[in-house]
Amino acid sequence: MQHRPYNFAPGPATMPESVLTQAARDMLDWNGCGMGVMEMSHRGKEFTSIIEKAERDLRDLLAVPAEFHILFMQGGGLGENAIVPMNLCGPLAGAAQAAEVQTDFVITGGWSQKSAKEARKYAQVNVAASNEDDQHRHLPDPATWQLSSQPRYVHICSNETVFGVEFPSLPDLKALGCDAPLVVDCSSHIASRPVEWDKVGVAFAGAQKNLGPAGVTLAFVRDDLLNQAMPICPSAFNYKNVANNQSMYNTPPTFGIYMAGLVFQWIKDQGGVAAMEQLAIAKSTRLYAAIDSSSLYENKVDANCRSRMNVPFFLRGDDGLPLLDAEHPRNAAFLAGAKARGLLNLKGHKSAGGMRASIYNAMPLEGVDALVTYLQDFERTQA
Repeated sequence: MQHRPYNFAPGPATMPESVLTQAARDMLDWNGCGMGVMEMSHRGKEFTSIIEKAERDLRDLLAVPAEFHILFMQGGGLGENAIVPMNLCGPLAGAAQAAEVQTDFVITGGWSQKSAKEARKYAQVNVAASNEDDQHRHLPDPATWQLSSQPRYVHICSNETVFGVEFPSLPDLKALGCDAPLVVDCSSHIASRPVEWDKVGVAFAGAQKNLGPAGVTLAFVRDDLLNQAMPICPSAFNYKNVANNQSMYNTPPTFGIYMAGLVFQWIKDQGGVAAMEQLAIAKSTRLYAAIDSSSLYENKVDANCRSRMNVPFFLRGDDGLPLLDAEHPRNAAFLAGAKARGLLNLKGHKSAGGMRASIYNAMPLEGVDALVTYLQDFERTQA
């Protein structure tokens, strides 16, 4: 049986084929109810059963503690960059409001840069650490972070999709002498490894990389952080409103939640997050080994913080320097040859150049093997 092309897109990304097949079967009639999911009332018993099961499965998969609310929201990870400060930078009960609310950001790539830029509309932003000086190739050592005295929260992006930098573990703010909650944008690697919830205040993830289609954003909010919204926060994005209404305050993205629920079940059927982590280690180890052993390809990220999900790499020119221009004949030939082999969406982000292979949970090991074989075959043609 011929397999579908292997899709290495960074998001929206490849999804399990069995999930797509199930969704196609359900398109006109879900469970014999006579309606497709997109036609259902979000308050009807049919969709209520879908979202309740999705939440139960996700809480089980990620071992989400009871003190965290799971919110199904809209707006994507980029939207959460505004929603988070609007929810965490408001007046605190029983405390004098500071003239300017302070937030801290650790910059490790394009997404944390965007997060800091957005937060500046709502609060003061202190860049506690940054790896911009070496083009996002390393992680700043937490011991060197210059945290504010009383930040409302500290924000990190635990896996940077564009530059391929991943925190191997979450920072322990208390060990750094900081009592602020940690906010984690984990969009690019959610459900690929366990979450250290004892270090987290808020986590969020767009579903379109590892958990489903674009249109659903998952927010995990610790209960004690629900009452800190700014007065300007729209009611539909107020975490407390969303939590109190079981993600039904605003009409939720019903079909996206249904699809995400199918992915949650698929992950459980594969053995859960532990199995996904082992698969991610196997896939990324194999791909990085092929790149590192080559004289044509190069990955610039420090080995101790390379992403298991997003693997950027460059082809070298005849002078040995990386080819940044996507239109360079060698890059163009590489992408054309990959497409002919059914290896899709390997072009790197415009801000980084080069190539990038996103190998999320739904990418099978066989897809990485096919890519490695192509890397080796293409290199032989360039000798």
